[in-house]
Amino acid sequence: MTARSKTSKGVPLDEFGAAVAARKQALGVEMPRNAGNRRTPSKRALLAAIKELGGEW
Repeated sequence: MTARSKTSKGVPLDEFGAAVAARKQALGVEMPRNAGNRRTPSKRALLAAIKELGGEW
């Protein structure tokens, strides 16, 4: 059993992501990424491992 908000309409994640991308494009606003100056060593290691595997965070 999964927890779901009583007001949730159950939108699939891929549809939600596409809707967010469309809204960003319509607004023409690109938010800068977090510089990451205060990341912990474990977070830096995790991001490095993701990058080595070809992922993008």
